[in-house]
Amino acid sequence: MATLGMNDLKLGRTVTWKGAPHIVVFAQHVQMGRGGAILRTKLKNLLTGNVYEETFKSGDRLEEADMGRGKASYLYSDDTQYHFMDSESFDQFSLSEDDLGMRKHFLKEGVELDLVTYEGRPVSVTLPIKMPFVVTQTIDASRGNTAQGNVLKDATIETGYTLKVPLFVKQGEKIIINTETGEYVERA
Repeated sequence: MATLGMNDLKLGRTVTWKGAPHIVVFAQHVQMGRGGAILRTKLKNLLTGNVYEETFKSGDRLEEADMGRGKASYLYSDDTQYHFMDSESFDQFSLSEDDLGMRKHFLKEGVELDLVTYEGRPVSVTLPIKMPFVVTQTIDASRGNTAQGNVLKDATIETGYTLKVPLFVKQGEKIIINTETGEYVERA
C-alpha cells in the first residue's frame, strides 16, 4: 500500500487511520506564519460513519486504505435509504443519508457512479465532479436589479436541491453543478 503525504489528502481520498478505513470529507491547507503548513481535515470512518476532525503537519504520512473500486448506478430512494446496483455483479445495495452526505442532492436515476468497497462491502459512491441538471424553479431577473456585476438568485434543480445561480439562468435551462461544493459552474 502507498503512503500518502499531506499534499495527497484530498476530498474523497481513502486512508487507513487508527486501524480503520476513512474517507477525507474536508481538507484545508493552512500556512502557520513562521512555522510550516498544516492540514485540517475531517475524516469519516467508513465502517461506523463517525466523523473525526484531525490536524496533520507537513511531515505526517498515512497509509492509503485498501479499497476496492467498481462502477454502480443509482436506482431510487425511500424514506431512509438510497438504493444502487453494482454494474458488474448486478447486486443491489443501499447507503444511508449519512453515508452519502451532500452527494444525495445530486443523485439522478440511472446515473453512473464510482463504487468504493471495503472487504467486499459497498461503503461509498463517488459522483462525477461536474454534472448537468435542469433548473425546475427560479425567478426571472427584472430590469434594474442587475446593476452590480455578480448578482445571484436562488434556483431549484430537478432533484430538489436549491443553489445560487447568476440572474441570466432561466427555468427549464440545463446548468452544470460542481457536486463536491454544490455550486453553479456554467450553463450546459
